Amino acid sequence: MKRRTALQALTASMLYPALSSSASSSTKKCKTAIGLNGFESVARKNKKNFPIWEILDFASDVGFDGVELVDNWPMGRYPKSDEEKRIASLRRLYDQYGLQVFSIQNSAGDAFDPDAEKRKAWIALMRERLQLAKGLGCDCIGMWPGGGLRGQSMKQAIENLSSSFREVGKMASDLGIMAAFEIEPPFVFNTEKQLIAILEQVNHPSLKTIYDPSHFDLMNGSTGKPHEMLERIGVSNIGYVHFTDTDGTLRDGGTSKHLSCGDGHVDIPKSLATLLKGGFNGWIMIDEWEIPDPYDACIKGKQAIDKVF
Repeated sequence: MKRRTALQALTASMLYPALSSSASSSTKKCKTAIGLNGFESVARKNKKNFPIWEILDFASDVGFDGVELVDNWPMGRYPKSDEEKRIASLRRLYDQYGLQVFSIQNSAGDAFDPDAEKRKAWIALMRERLQLAKGLGCDCIGMWPGGGLRGQSMKQAIENLSSSFREVGKMASDLGIMAAFEIEPPFVFNTEKQLIAILEQVNHPSLKTIYDPSHFDLMNGSTGKPHEMLERIGVSNIGYVHFTDTDGTLRDGGTSKHLSCGDGHVDIPKSLATLLKGGFNGWIMIDEWEIPDPYDACIKGKQAIDKVF
């Protein structure tokens, strides 16, 4: 479904007015966002073109509050934190559509490297990225610890990762930002037990995890009930949400298959109700990773969220 077709369908079904007339900021229990990672992944995999102005116009029209950026897409890498003109220009781009850059994505492979100097360099990079996030007006920052063990044991890797994340938590706290990380089935960290161990060892209020139903579902046995793992992890440990459906499988041998809400086997209303019951009031981003029609995924995700929140 192309963007124009999607919006026409919304208007015809009376869904679009319901989405765009969201609750006032004083009554909303969460904020919603789109992820540029989804558009980037589909553009790369399916050779599609998504003009950034079209994406942002769509997000504004449908009633989203913000956007999560991904490095090096659609054009160029993140600005440095001292590049004030570039940062101001980037903020103006999103401001004109009434959207907040709520988070920026970051690799965290070196956060658990056995080489202490590499971990130190990664922490320095995250200090820079946190300053950038502050300049962009972000509430959050996301981290993905991919990569191999590189000769260390799992215990050592978790200890190294947790130590690095604890430093990020301290820096994030000083800037009023929530730092959150996500583990995925292809990562070396890919179990509920490991996720709990990381959270317990970090033990910092400004360093939490990301709830992604597709990953939680696979870690929970592909039952369609990722909310069960969410309840065990605790909603209070969720920094923000990457929202998606799944069929409980891996996509092409890669990460958890992401599907538009309602197209998989996840109990979507239960996931959202669990977040609501647990007092979650942060950001819920629609994660359209490699979903062929990311616009359709955003519409279906926002509709599901608005029914509960």
